[in-house]
Amino acid sequence: MKPYRYFDYVMGLFVAVLLLSNLLSSAKIIDTGLIIGGIPLEFDAGTLVFPISYIFGDVLTEVYGYRRSRRVIWMGFFATALLGFFVWLAGVLPAPAWWSESVGQPAFDAVLGGISGLVVASLSAYWLGEFSNSYVLAKMKVATKGRWLPLRTVTSTLIGQALDTVTFFLIATALGVFPFEALPSLMLTNYLLKCGIEALFTPVTVRAVSMLKHAENEDYYDVDTDFNPFRFGA
Repeated sequence: MKPYRYFDYVMGLFVAVLLLSNLLSSAKIIDTGLIIGGIPLEFDAGTLVFPISYIFGDVLTEVYGYRRSRRVIWMGFFATALLGFFVWLAGVLPAPAWWSESVGQPAFDAVLGGISGLVVASLSAYWLGEFSNSYVLAKMKVATKGRWLPLRTVTSTLIGQALDTVTFFLIATALGVFPFEALPSLMLTNYLLKCGIEALFTPVTVRAVSMLKHAENEDYYDVDTDFNPFRFGA
């Protein structure tokens, strides 16, 4: 396997952003104060950082190709599952009396108690969204012979984020993480915000891709790639 100087750094940042978004999603819902078609625009705090994972995903696929991006997506998947398990474990283990009096289990549950159900929704949505994003971007790169990168990143994000957003909120709502009446607002606001952030950061993505291609001497085209998401080999 060809060695890369910056691949591990991009992977680490990708996973860090993913874990941070899951923690923030459980912590707070943000109200923008805006209304579209009678639907208030509200979003979970994780949406502030989660779109950045798609930017890293675009960079990984565009520079290193789908196969290496697939490894990173699975790394993020297992890291998120690990987060959910240990937050759940911390919640069910007994606490000393002084902690129960000063902080208390209700406070823990209020902030982190929803993470278990949220992680189930997040893993399903993340898996569909990230692999769709990477697949579309890789296929479009070959079809366009590497041209029109901004169009390709935005298009792949529109598809990936649609699958991610719908899957996440349907499952999370079904598991009681969010109230049903908030579903239209959360779904609409999150999708618009995620895609908006991706579009806004497109010049940054293009610049990062250009710099990494030059630094790594790599511009991978997935011409003969096996796109099976369950194939773990590089």
